[in-house]
Amino acid sequence: MFFCGQPVLAFLGVFVVQYLLMNFVVSTQNQTLTVLDGDRELWSAPVSTSKHGLGEESGSYRTPRGRLQVCEKIGDGAAPGTVFKGRQPTGAIWTPGQVTDEDLILTRILWLEGLDPGNQNTRERTIYFHGTNHEELIGQPASLGCIRLRNNDILRLYDLAEIGTQVLIQ
Repeated sequence: MFFCGQPVLAFLGVFVVQYLLMNFVVSTQNQTLTVLDGDRELWSAPVSTSKHGLGEESGSYRTPRGRLQVCEKIGDGAAPGTVFKGRQPTGAIWTPGQVTDEDLILTRILWLEGLDPGNQNTRERTIYFHGTNHEELIGQPASLGCIRLRNNDILRLYDLAEIGTQVLIQ
């Protein structure tokens, strides 16, 4: 049996079944995220990928392509709008209508690591799914490499994600 082109053990316990079937697909062309359970679409949401385009180079501020996985979930129990710096809550809460030019990382973080030879530096580049204070830009390329979602959408995605959830960015 194969999953995402990789051999899979035949043992299919409850956790393994969820891990093998649930995956996230980001369309950079359509600026959308689709959550799949096997071949069945569970949910989709608009996203914002990098305003600098696609690429895997360190320091490029581009969204990486290819196969990745969720390697860390950050923000359990944090209030919606919680501001994170260095993946730590600052104690500040952003609320809609608050104006700042800063590109804030809000609500929850799903940290990604690359699985392909060309994107294995993704974790070191600190590429995440995360909430944003620029929700009005969702649906168009506007990030600095991460995949931004509306804060309500990152809450839902976070609940669906497990460590090891497969991600395809294309």
